[in-house]
Amino acid sequence: MADKSVKDSPKGSASPKRFKVGDLAVYPAHGVGRIESIETKVVNGEEHDFYIMKVIENAMVIMIPTWNVESVGLRDVIQKKEIPKIFDVMRSRQEQPMDNQTWNRRYREYMEKIKTGSLFEVAEVFRDLSLLKTTKDLSFGERKLYDTAQNLLVKELSTAKNKNEKAIIEEIEALFKTDEA
Repeated sequence: MADKSVKDSPKGSASPKRFKVGDLAVYPAHGVGRIESIETKVVNGEEHDFYIMKVIENAMVIMIPTWNVESVGLRDVIQKKEIPKIFDVMRSRQEQPMDNQTWNRRYREYMEKIKTGSLFEVAEVFRDLSLLKTTKDLSFGERKLYDTAQNLLVKELSTAKNKNEKAIIEEIEALFKTDEA
């Protein structure tokens, strides 16, 4: 039987980030999940270790090769000290040239930002769509992106701050109410 320690990358590169069973991690575009187990599977005749992660939001299970963590963007939940920077991103109100773009071009650009897995990029998408929806109706795709960005933000911030999601939503909404007052 193969031992359950995480093996080095088959590519021989530097050691990727290590997670343990029970750790919380963020998978790009899916959000916060818990590492449920580390399993060895045979793929194409070779043994590989996989993190088995269950996404908290929807209980989806994702198998992530332990040696591929960095390329898929699996990362730790944001640190508490970084949270004010996320709120600063949402507070910033630079004029965006995005308004002149077609909705599908904006959609593609926003989707790329969400796929990076960076909470800062997700906060930018949420901010831009929040501001855009005050001046025009969002397309169906933009509305889905807005909801996705909000869910990703709320889940990770509530996890990092150890607060319930309703409190986080109220904090985020307060950032945008200051504009309207």
